[in-house]
Order: sequence, then structure tokens, then C-alpha cells
Amino acid sequence: MNPAPALTAVVDIDVPGPTISRHLYGHFAEHLGRCIYDGFWVGEDSEIENIGGIRADVVEALRSIAIPNLRWPGGCFADEYHWTDGVGPRDERPRMVNTHWGDVEENNHFGTHEFMALCELLDAEPYISGNVGSGTVKETSDWVEYLTRAGDSPMARRRAENGRREPWSVKFFGVGNEPWGCGGNLTAQQFSTLARQHATYARNHGENSLYRIAAGGSEDDYVWTEVLMKQLTRGLQDPSPSDLYQAISFHCYTMSGSWMDKGSATEFSEEEYWTTLARAERVGEILAGHVAVMDAYDPAKKVGLVLDEWGTWWNVEPGTNPGFLHQQNTLRDALVAAVHFDAFHAHADRLRLANIAQTVNVLQSMLLTDGRRLILTPTYHVFAMSVGHHDARRLPVNPVRAGAVHEADGREVSTVKVSASTKDGTVTITAANLDPTSSAVIELHLRGGDGGVITGAQVLTSADPRDHNTAEDLDRVAPVPFEGAVWDGGLLRLDLPAASFVSLQLSA
Repeated sequence: MNPAPALTAVVDIDVPGPTISRHLYGHFAEHLGRCIYDGFWVGEDSEIENIGGIRADVVEALRSIAIPNLRWPGGCFADEYHWTDGVGPRDERPRMVNTHWGDVEENNHFGTHEFMALCELLDAEPYISGNVGSGTVKETSDWVEYLTRAGDSPMARRRAENGRREPWSVKFFGVGNEPWGCGGNLTAQQFSTLARQHATYARNHGENSLYRIAAGGSEDDYVWTEVLMKQLTRGLQDPSPSDLYQAISFHCYTMSGSWMDKGSATEFSEEEYWTTLARAERVGEILAGHVAVMDAYDPAKKVGLVLDEWGTWWNVEPGTNPGFLHQQNTLRDALVAAVHFDAFHAHADRLRLANIAQTVNVLQSMLLTDGRRLILTPTYHVFAMSVGHHDARRLPVNPVRAGAVHEADGREVSTVKVSASTKDGTVTITAANLDPTSSAVIELHLRGGDGGVITGAQVLTSADPRDHNTAEDLDRVAPVPFEGAVWDGGLLRLDLPAASFVSLQLSA
């Protein structure tokens, strides 16, 4: 006898919702620890294969997950970074001290030209974070001109002198970073004035049109979001908000412990596991809170919401520099990512961009480097398995039988997650079973389609949610074909192993 489903739901294929922007699967690269140097950048003289100093295997791995955008140079580093130090001959660039991350010297060998070359190799949109904390309005104006203006302007000439005649295309531009903290310790009102000023001088040059993102608050600081919305609107229910900046961001990290003792990346109890997933699930509520504030002022959803730092944050690996934020990445981290994606899809009509922190060697990274070896983390695989959702139309998943829950950290955690989308005649379904000890069955009644067949199915799981990949065991947690799907006359039955993430494609 088949076990009772943990969730039964209806998916209406012919009633697609908003588009799930591919930019919700964005990434983040800060001058922090080994993210830039030894991560992306090894230098042209390195014995490690590189393309103009950029590590070739990192580029190949990130292209395989269709990385849509990359945020740089920070983070906290952005608000002490002066872009002019990172252009011109590398051996003539001034050094600086990275006071936020390890108090190490930064040689500025990886600067604007190197970052833009990286984005071109990745076929990813650059997301530039401007310096509002310690920078000037003129710096912001000049950097945007240097990046995007053609012709014979002062900054265009300087760019040409440094080896690049044609301007780059830059879509995303961040106006500040964490101004409530490392970006200046400002109040919301103080920053809102600066945001207006810097955004004004971050000009559109030629055909390049910037999507300006004003730095918002931390987690559920809805007051900060409201202050920034008031700068764009004439009051509640404004039918035509100002176009001064086009989006507002916020940051939200997940940990099982306190800020001072965040918990171990690899050694955790079942209680700590569930606490982590419970805290990850809060992101949906926090998104809903920011959306509610923005909807009150901008019901047409003209202004976008951006979550440009998210992910797990654990105590650093023993024996590593505490300022380098190097941590391992387990199956638990991958399931945290799955919880976030489910929430992102639910708010795709307002959430326009998101960036996991960070891409290589730092926090919840996609990749770890160990000399010549490259390690793909479990989180990397969840991103790879979710590419089908990029720029697809969200399909509503309407429960008709309540899903299973687990009580943890003072809340009820939904133990199964399901997302569905459609694009180019293919339905993508991703599902997660968060329960680390029991399998779960999901039944989905797909209505409004013409039948179809399963064209691809993978599962990511392991015997223990603490399992992770190392240089000695590269594929301990890696996707394998999924055999637990049965498609029968509009009913899709998924038998999910404990602690697993499944991705499945159907021809619609």
C-alpha cells in the first residue's frame, strides 16, 4: 500500500503567473578572504589554467549554471573602495588595507577592467556596488561615466588609455551597501538623502540604462524600506513613483546560533538542523513584509525589491583567518537554498534580483578552490538543478491537502517545498523534502496541459545532511538520476528521499 502523501496539490499549467527572473539566481563576489584572489583571480603568470589571469575552471563551472549576474566589489569592502585605485597598469596601482576583512593588504590587481572581463567570460550582467559610505558623488558619477560612456569625455578617454576604447554595458548599479552598519552607520533618513544625490549623478550615458538599487535595511527593518519608498512617492497608492532609483534592497542571513556563535558548518545536531531550516523559512515572511510596505506606496509594483545578500553564515573553518569567512557547505546548506528559491518564486512579481553570498571560498559558496582542484558544493548543485526556472512563468501550486510540518525554533516548518514553472513548452518542477529522517510523497495534479512525458529528473541527497564535498571526495553530495517519479494521466507522484532536492522536467 502506498503511503499517504505529505502534500497533495493542483498545478494549473494553463494559468501561468509572473515571470521568475533569472536574476533571482544571482551571485556575489567581494574582496573578502579567498573569493577574489585564489578564487576568481590567480594572475596571468599562474600555473593554474587561466584566461588573462581569471581562473578558467571557475569560469567553466559558473557558466554551467547560467550565472545571470555578479555583484562586486562588496559588501562592506565597497564602501572603502575607490575605483580609481583599481585601474591602470597593475604594478602602479596603490595598495590599501582591507579593514573589514582580515586587515590584510589589497594590491588592487583585480579592478574594474578585470571584473568586466570576468563578466564577459561568464556572460553575466555586472552588478556594480557604488561607494556611498566613504566615497563622493563625483566618484559615483565618474565611475559610471568610465564604465558606460562612449566618445571623448574625460572618463572615456581615461578608459581608452587603460586599454578599453568601447564602453561596457552595465545594467545594475548599487547605491551604497548596508548604510545602517559598515556602510556609514547612518540613519534611514540620513541615507535616503545621500541615495537621492548619488542616484541623480549615476547617469544614463548613451544607450546604457542603469537599474539603480538603493541600499536597504537588515532583515525585517520595514521602516527603512518605507523611508526609501517615501523618497520616490507623493504618498500612499502613488500611481507614478519617481524613477530616481528603480529598486530597494535588503540583506538576510541564516544561522543556527547567535551572531557571536553562529554554529558549525559541518558538526550540528538534528535540533540545530531544524533550527536552521526554520530560520531559513522566515525569508518568505520577511519578503512579504517588505512587499506589503512597497505595495502601500506603489501598488503597480514599479519599484523592485532586491535581496542582494543571503545565505548561511557559520563559524569559520578551524585554523583559517577569522576575517576570511571560509566555511564548508553541506547538504543542509543546499536545502536552505531550496527554501529560499521557493520564497523567491512566490514573490516574483516584486522581487527582481537576489545574490547569494558568496560565489567562491566565502560563506555559502558555489565553489571551493584547493590549489589546482575545484570543489563543487551541494549549493552549486541546487543552483544547477534550478536553471529551468530562469525567466520561466511561475505556475501556482495550490494545496488541497495540508503539507507536513515540524515544530522548530518556535514555529512550524513546512517539511516539503514545491515550485513549478513553464517556459518554451517545458514544465519545470523542483521539490524538497526537508525531513532528515523520513521520505515524503508528493502528489501533483497537473491540469490544463496536453499530457506529456518526463524528459529529465535528478535528485540531490546523501545519507547524512552533514555530508559535504572535499578535494578527496568531490562527489559525495552530487545529483544522480531520480527514479521516484510516476506520471500517470495528469497525476505526478514524487517519492522524495529524506533530506533531498529533486528537479524534474515535463513536456507540456
